[in-house]
This record gives sequence, C-alpha cells and structure tokens, in this order.
Amino acid sequence: MPVTAVPTLSSPVPRAADSDRRRTSASVVLRSVLEHGPVARSTIARLTGLSPASVTEHCARLAELGLLRESAAPRRSNGVGRPHVPVELDDARFLVAAVHVAVPYTTVALLDLRGRVVAERVLAHERTDPGQVLERAAQALAVLFATVPERRPLGVGVAVGGWVDRETGTVVEHELLGWREVPVRELLGARTGLPVHVDGHARALVNGERLFGRARGSRSVLHLFVGNVVDAAFATNDEVHHGPRSAAGAIAHLPVPGGVEPCACGRTGCLQAELSERTLCRRARAAGVIESADPMHVVAAAADGDAVALRLLTDRARATGQATGLPLDVLNPETVVVTEVGVLYFEDCLRALREAAGAERAARVLPTSFPESVLAVAGGSVALDLLFRDPLSVSPEAI
Repeated sequence: MPVTAVPTLSSPVPRAADSDRRRTSASVVLRSVLEHGPVARSTIARLTGLSPASVTEHCARLAELGLLRESAAPRRSNGVGRPHVPVELDDARFLVAAVHVAVPYTTVALLDLRGRVVAERVLAHERTDPGQVLERAAQALAVLFATVPERRPLGVGVAVGGWVDRETGTVVEHELLGWREVPVRELLGARTGLPVHVDGHARALVNGERLFGRARGSRSVLHLFVGNVVDAAFATNDEVHHGPRSAAGAIAHLPVPGGVEPCACGRTGCLQAELSERTLCRRARAAGVIESADPMHVVAAAADGDAVALRLLTDRARATGQATGLPLDVLNPETVVVTEVGVLYFEDCLRALREAAGAERAARVLPTSFPESVLAVAGGSVALDLLFRDPLSVSPEAI
C-alpha cells in the first residue's frame, strides 16, 4: 500500500555557481540553527561568517519552506536595546521515513528533523526476497504515517549493510541476504510514492553522528559497525568517503591474527566471520548460555549475571578494538564511533575495546550516540543528511 504523497525531497542536481553558493549558504544556516538554536540571526552571522543580510534572507526562505520558525520568546542583548527574535528548527511539521534492512529483520521508523524517532516497527523477515522485504516495509510505513496525519513526509532513507551504491540507490551485493544488484530506490519509490535515498549503514551512521550525535564538530570521524555485517565508514569535515561506486568501507575480509572462523570466501579468520553476531550467538549456544540466534539474549544473560555471557561479549569487544588498529593507524581520525552490542550496554566491554585500541586513543573511541534507536537513525540519517546539505530542495508542494 503506497504512501499517498508527492515527492518532496529530490536528489541534488547540477546548478549554476550562484545557485550552488545559495544552496551551500542555506545549508550552513540550517546546520547552525540545528546546533545552536534557538539562536539570533546576528549570532548565526557571527558563527558562519555570512553577512547579516544573507542570514536574514536565508532564514526567511527556510521559514517559508517550513524548516525554521521564530522562537516564541524574544531575547534582549545584555538586557538592553531592541529584543532579538531567535529562530529555531521547526520540528513539528515534517518527518522522514527510515528503513534499515538487517539480516533477520527490517526496522521501519519515522524521524523528525532533529533525528528523533517518532514511531518505529520491527518486521521479522518471513523470507529475504527483496521484493517482499521492500513491500512489507512500504506497507508498514503507510501504517506509521497514518498515525500522524498532521505531519508531512519528506522522503525515505534506506540503510543496508554490504555494498551499496548511493548514486544509483542499488544494493550491489549483500552476501548474507543473498541480494545482488537490487534497485532499492526504484522498487521502494514505486511502492511509497516518495523520493527514496539509499546508502550503506556505516556511512549513514557517520552522518547521524555528525548531525545529531557526539561526533558533531569533529573534523574527522571513523565509524565501525559490528553486527551480522561488519563494515566501516570515514568522514572528513562534511564529506563521507564513498569511493568508486560507493565501495569504500568494505572491511569484512580483513584478516584477524589468530582467527579460527571459516569464512564463505574460503579463507579462515576474516573480520566479519570472527566478529559477526552469528558467531557470537553460536559460541553462546555452544557454551549453554542461550538457545536462540538473538544477540540480545546474550546481552540479557550477561545483565542477569551470567559470567560466560559477559566474557563472550567482552572478548568480542576486545577483538573489535584490535580490529580498529589498522584503520586508526592509516586514517588517524579525531573521533572513532563504534556500534557493537556489548559496547552499548556494558562498561566492561567499552573498557576492553578502548584498551585493545590503545591507551593513547582511548578517549577518542566512543560508543554510538543512539543506543536505543541506532537502526532507525541509520535509515533516517540517509534522508536527513540530504536535507541538511540541500534544504532548498524541499518542494513548495510540501508546505
């Protein structure tokens, strides 16, 4: 069942130089309001280096588009003079849809412009045929949107593990799902009637951390995602590195010294084979900790005092820290963000991760900023990154 709406957030297209400058300046203003709002226009000018006239013009246009609003309470500078009317993000009008496709399930959600989850559902896979997975996601999004009829959808962000070509919106290869050359943008766009934007989940989460998380303001960020899929993403300033056909960040087959797990590629000790949640759960079952294939059951056992469960999680976190060594040496990022289930819930795991990464780097290694909603934020951040990069792409039809 498609969402009844017109496309409202389109992909960036080439523009003349002056239009590009306007787009960039509008982005700078909106990002400044996101970070500092409610904030006076004069303060935005000081923070961004734009002229007061330019800031006033951009604020007016962004307010027309429904992205900014004036704050209810004007402020006086030092208690004297004409009061300033601050502007803030208008987070009550629009939503973006989020879809994250994991190996056992798909997460669908609605996020506001601050990256906060408004509604969420988890859909266990009946099977992983891409047509069925995306059809069920579209149907679930329609149900979620129906619960908030007063909010307007801007678009859909989709985050998937494996090799994802952002430019074409295609999942080139996802080994564990069995997906090859799946045109996700085309398929989901036809089912929802909304513009769809697709990226790898590690890159999506780098953007989420830069916009809404602890990595805001960092000049360089490395993100390591450790789930059933293990991959990485790297951003400098405002740019996430994608590489040709968005193939950057593929670290699944990096060798792990001393690794013993057989990999589907035919080798032994590949990073994903060693660290995947499938491996964690198999080891937990072999140790009698759980009987399922759900890593959260290992977390629950550790929280209930099971020493073996905690050891398994700590060992995995330590191995994750060791795995960060090579990219840390090569890239030397200012901030490292790790999404890994043990690190999310246990200080022992975070400590083991940091110790393995190296004492001189420990302060730079952080757990994800979104422990309760990381998959929803991943999907939503694909669309929200585009919005904050090019806010003028919001169609007047959405207002």
